[in-house]
Amino acid sequence: MQGGAVSERSKEPIQPILISFDYDRAKIELGKKLFFEPRLSKSGWISCNSCHNLSTGGADNLPSSIGHKWLFGPINSPTVLNAKFNLAQFWDGRAKDLKEQAKGPIANPMEMASNHEIAVRVLQSIPEYVQWFKEVYKDEKITIDNVADAIAAFEETLTTPNSRFDWWLKDYDDKLSEFEKEGYDLFKSKGCINCHNGFGVGGNSFQKFGIAKPYDKDTQTLGRYNVTKDEKDKYVFKVPLLRNIELTAPYFHDASAWNLSEAVNIMAEYQLGITLTADETNKIVAFLRTLTG
Repeated sequence: MQGGAVSERSKEPIQPILISFDYDRAKIELGKKLFFEPRLSKSGWISCNSCHNLSTGGADNLPSSIGHKWLFGPINSPTVLNAKFNLAQFWDGRAKDLKEQAKGPIANPMEMASNHEIAVRVLQSIPEYVQWFKEVYKDEKITIDNVADAIAAFEETLTTPNSRFDWWLKDYDDKLSEFEKEGYDLFKSKGCINCHNGFGVGGNSFQKFGIAKPYDKDTQTLGRYNVTKDEKDKYVFKVPLLRNIELTAPYFHDASAWNLSEAVNIMAEYQLGITLTADETNKIVAFLRTLTG
């Protein structure tokens, strides 16, 4: 069956990304310029794209990002692609949305190391930005809220539809091999699907890292506890998105896995309390590669 009427696949726990053209194009173009704008940083060298490189899957493929004065951040940078599907932003969910998240790195001393007042003054000193902001925000002055709003509007467009798996969900059967389909069946039957579902194949819940077995590779990063100060939230993190996962190594908040097979086996051991065979791991990895859009 190809592209026919509604099928049973419409009930799958993962659904294809919908394509939308309902955007404010002027705001998006402004947000794009700001996303790539290194002058928002103290050094004039670091932009949003430095850590969330759109040419490398929306991440930087480093264990932790390099910030101001060559400082390394404390945690692995997640991809910006499909970030609109996250229930909150950052690993610990401290930002409720993309707009709130966009303000953080600008003033973080280990990242862009500026502050909101200086960043706004820099933009006010550039005639082109004054004009662009006026076109989008009319008579409002350039503010950090408008800066973040424009960046968030651009990031909202950074979705990756039309993966092979998306096409299979739309009943184009030839888009997946039998090996990959078996991987998806295992992904569901072993329990991966319980956390990795929805449009982003994750990002819609917080879970403790080490449900079945205490995670001992990193006991310093406290996760959601940093926000709530609730003991039960220690080592609880936002479930990462799995779309384009083959592009965004290393994996996990602590960057402890450099290939998908290793990451899948760690999840099986610490989250599910099971040991996968090599064949099962290979099939699940094959399925994960079909999520690249």
